[in-house]
Parts: sequence; structure tokens; C-alpha cells
Amino acid sequence: MAGLDKRVYSYEDALAGLTDGMTVLAGGFGLCGIPENLIGEIRRRGVRDLTVVSNNCGVDGFGLGVLLEDRQIRKMIASYVGENALFEQQLLNGELEVELTPQGTLAEKLRAGGAGIPAFFTATGYGTPVAEGKEVREFDGRQYILERAITGDFAIVKGWKADHFGNVIYRHTAQNFNPLAATAGRITVVEVEEIVAPGELDPAQIHTPGIYVNRVIQGSFEKRIEKRTVRA
Repeated sequence: MAGLDKRVYSYEDALAGLTDGMTVLAGGFGLCGIPENLIGEIRRRGVRDLTVVSNNCGVDGFGLGVLLEDRQIRKMIASYVGENALFEQQLLNGELEVELTPQGTLAEKLRAGGAGIPAFFTATGYGTPVAEGKEVREFDGRQYILERAITGDFAIVKGWKADHFGNVIYRHTAQNFNPLAATAGRITVVEVEEIVAPGELDPAQIHTPGIYVNRVIQGSFEKRIEKRTVRA
């Protein structure tokens, strides 16, 4: 990787500098658009005491769920437990610190973090356990709670195509938490299905400009279906 060329050629290089105790922002929704190979590299590296911010924590045996198996995650900031029995078990047993956050609020926390906004007020969660310990203010006769923005040491993101400069396009519903996470990491690493030469991407179609991206790597993906339902 040199100058404006953000390409790296191994997952070890892609996550160089990731150490114990860091905060990792992970794109994806369920298993859609998750950076599955970067997650696998986190597992391989064996880093521990991580704070992971993601909409959910994968499923048992795949996605972020594999990091729970080795107790690599100390704290999970997510919107829901989902289809992950191990996540549920560790939460109920007190083995895993969990901060459940309304989905829209979590998205805005990441967006605000990437925009350099330290905090914002939202009505979502007022009068519920979500609001406990948070500042409350009234605007135009309605109560709002103060939510802090989120940034991370690393953001791991799954895109469809990128160029050498790290400009990224996401495909269909993979435009979930990926663009938000990409802006909020101190080091943002994107894995994509295809890397093309500069100029091959239509500038009007780029979702994440390369200014936000530090490293980009081309990988192959399983794209597992989270819950398969078939006729009897």
C-alpha cells in the first residue's frame, strides 16, 4: 500500500495494528453485508477484551458469533440478540456486557461519530430503560434524551466493488450499517468482491468515498443465509 493506493493483499495486513481492548465497528445487518473474512481474521489473531459495535452479533458459528465462542468480546453494543443462542446465554449469565440500543439510534450514533458530532438528542427511548442515567431535555413540549456518538479504533466493512483509492460501492441491502461504520473508524478496512482500476467506477454511484478508507482487500464470500425456510 503506497500513497493513494489503499490495496492490501493479506488479511493479516488488513488488520495490522488491531490489539486487545480496542473498539471495533462492524457493518452488516443479520448476515447481510457482513465483513465475514475480516471477522475470521480477528478470530485468528486471538485479540481479546474487544468492544464490538454492530446491529447484532451474527449467528452461532458464523459472523461475529465466532468471536463469542473464544470469549474475545468483552462488550457488545447492538440493537438485538437475534438468532444467536450463545449471545443470549452469555448475556443472561453476565459473561458479556451488553448495551442494547434502538436500531435507529445506533445508526445515528455511528453517523454522528463519523460527522464529528459528539452527541445528539432523540425522543426514542424516553421513559424506558434506554433513558436511564441520560440527560433529558424538553424541546417544543416533547422530552428527548441525550445520546453520545460512537467512534471506533477499527471499522470493518463489506462492500461490493472498490477502486485502488478505496472508493466503495455497496450492493442492494448491504447498504445497511456499512456506510455508517465506514466513516466512524480511526482505521477503516473494507473487503470487497472486486477491485477495479481508478476511473472504472461511476462517481455518481460511489457510496463511501476513499477519504474514509484506509485499506481495501479483495476476498471471496460465503454469503450464508441467516434462516433458510423451504416448503415441506
